[in-house]
Amino acid sequence: LDIIVLTICAVIAEAEGWEDIEAYGRAKFDFLKGFLALPNGIPSHDTIDRVFQRLKPAEFERCFRSWTRALAEELGLKHVAIDGKTLRRSFDNAAGKSALHLVSAWSIENHLTLGQQAVDGKSNEITAIPELLRLLELNGAVVTIDAMGCQKEIADQIIEAGGEYILAVKENQPNLHQDILDQFIHIHENGDARCRHYRTTEKGHGRVERRDYYIAPVPDTLRNRKAWRGLKSIGQVIREVERDGKETWELSLYISSLGTNAPRFGKAVRCHWGIENSCHWVLDVTFDEDRSRIRKGHGPENFALLRRLAIALIKRLPTKTTVRRHRKKAAWDDSHLLTILAAAA
Repeated sequence: LDIIVLTICAVIAEAEGWEDIEAYGRAKFDFLKGFLALPNGIPSHDTIDRVFQRLKPAEFERCFRSWTRALAEELGLKHVAIDGKTLRRSFDNAAGKSALHLVSAWSIENHLTLGQQAVDGKSNEITAIPELLRLLELNGAVVTIDAMGCQKEIADQIIEAGGEYILAVKENQPNLHQDILDQFIHIHENGDARCRHYRTTEKGHGRVERRDYYIAPVPDTLRNRKAWRGLKSIGQVIREVERDGKETWELSLYISSLGTNAPRFGKAVRCHWGIENSCHWVLDVTFDEDRSRIRKGHGPENFALLRRLAIALIKRLPTKTTVRRHRKKAAWDDSHLLTILAAAA
């Protein structure tokens, strides 16, 4: 337990590997002795490494998840985004081990990782998503997933758990994709009073971005529509970006168990990328996760959970200060680290 608590403190305070954790412990020994036993002093980085290589990720995450579940119940769970991320430097060629790919559930409103599931590669997200969903309390929540999770079984599982879904549709579902595309072409050419529209315009950083959100009832022409449990609407998003006099655009299609409320649909789709901006981007830029060379045993998966725990604790603080700034301050100021740790209560 001393090693786990030492590691959590060190990761919050900018440690990026086992040697950093040992160095942090030696520099902060007197402070740490205030709440840790440390009968043999600060353990070596090799000892810390061995502990996290052998610590079962499922058990470690179970403890983490019990805290996040209680926190989510306290704060209210409204929007859960599911997405995957590869830890690019976690491969170990000598051991025949590929890079670790994690599928995570992210609470948009609370900036909180609710759980994670390790898979062999992005292609296996289809099997990992149901496992992850089983760990979550989804009653009353809206779940958004990219096209890899657009599966009838996943939609059924979300509805069965009392949630709602918005699933991206791409060419991996060719008939569904074509039918939705054809329907929106018909709507744009001929009109449909049942279709709802919502537009947002954002300006900044030298660009103008316009998003048009369309949502309509499921048409009778949608093949196999009854196989999608709870399906009520289809959605389309047209995104136009103007920068330096050049325009680019992209089109995305969706199916949903929600009704035809365009602003609600638009907000959910836009906020889905919160897992990229508030979690994955922070992990790569602030925690340098993509360049981490931790690769042995269960070390990569356990350290990934430590980073996500650090984000969750820091995001609990009632301030707009960046995660990077909080980590630096925690490294300099022991009282600030204690303030962050107290957020777990």
